[in-house]
Amino acid sequence: MRNLVIVSAALAALLPPIVAGEVQAASGPFAGMSGSWTGGGTLTMSGGQQERLRCRAAYAVGEDGRNLRLNLRCASDSYDFNLASDVQYQGGAIAGSWSESSHNVAGTISGRADGRRIEAVARGDNFAASLALTTGGGRQSVVIEPQGTDVRSVAVTLNRR
Repeated sequence: MRNLVIVSAALAALLPPIVAGEVQAASGPFAGMSGSWTGGGTLTMSGGQQERLRCRAAYAVGEDGRNLRLNLRCASDSYDFNLASDVQYQGGAIAGSWSESSHNVAGTISGRADGRRIEAVARGDNFAASLALTTGGGRQSVVIEPQGTDVRSVAVTLNRR
C-alpha cells in the first residue's frame, strides 16, 4: 500500500506541462521545458487526511521538444521518493515509462496532449491512476486519482525556477 501512495504522489509531477501557442506549433509539446522546477502539493487519503508534498524536478528535453527525461525528488513528513521517467510525444499522443528506484516500482504512461492539457493513465504491476494536467505560463497544475488504493487524490503545482 505504501508503494502505491508513493507512486501516486510521484506521478503528480511526472508529466511535463504542454507549452501553448507558437512554441508548440513549431516543435513538440515539451519544448522550452529544460531546467529546474520546484513546488509542492497535497496528498489526500480516502479518509480525508492530508499530507503536504515538496518536490524538485529536472527536465531534459530532446528531439525538437518531442522527448523528455525527468528526474524528480519529492518528500513529505512520511514519504521520500526518487522518480525517473522518459516520455515521448507523437501525433497528439504521449507514451513513456517511469520508475521509482528507492521502492523498486515501475510502469507505463499513455494518453493525449491537446494544447495546454494532458489526460493520461499511469499503470504499474498493481497500480493504475488517471492524470489531468493543465499548464499556463511557467506553472503546471496536476490532479491524480489512483484507482483501488487508500489515496483519493494527489494535487501538485510546479513552478519554473
